[in-house]
Amino acid sequence: MKLVLLVDVKGQGKKGQLIDVSDGYARNYLLPRKLAVEAGAQVLSEMKSKEEAKKHQEAVDLANAQKLKEKIESAMIVIKAASGEGQKLYGAITSKDLAEKLKEQAGIDVDKKKIVLTDPIKAYGSYSIDVKLHPSVVAKINLVVTQ
Repeated sequence: MKLVLLVDVKGQGKKGQLIDVSDGYARNYLLPRKLAVEAGAQVLSEMKSKEEAKKHQEAVDLANAQKLKEKIESAMIVIKAASGEGQKLYGAITSKDLAEKLKEQAGIDVDKKKIVLTDPIKAYGSYSIDVKLHPSVVAKINLVVTQ
């Protein structure tokens, strides 16, 4: 019997997946517990339309990420910071600071969690920092830290 799962079922599949199981297992376990529904024409068409909508949304997200990447890479972010002896900064420049300056100077709103900063910046200089906008799109922020 062909069924569409409504929830994840261990050993069978994930939610929304089309599976083929024995009639007894379907009638005695999956259907009474409302873990699955029979794969009729209406259910299959709904499943197909949801899948198409998901693919379309992923394509839109990818296109938006590409546009944002171009904006980020064309911008130059300058952060002025005070330093102590030996040209070391008081404190450090973190991903939160970068996100704020990116919004302030370039008008680009990026979540601080998307900025990949291995170590906080503690010295003057120019840096190239990755921003993970999408699983397949990574932009680079051009940053200059000055006095």
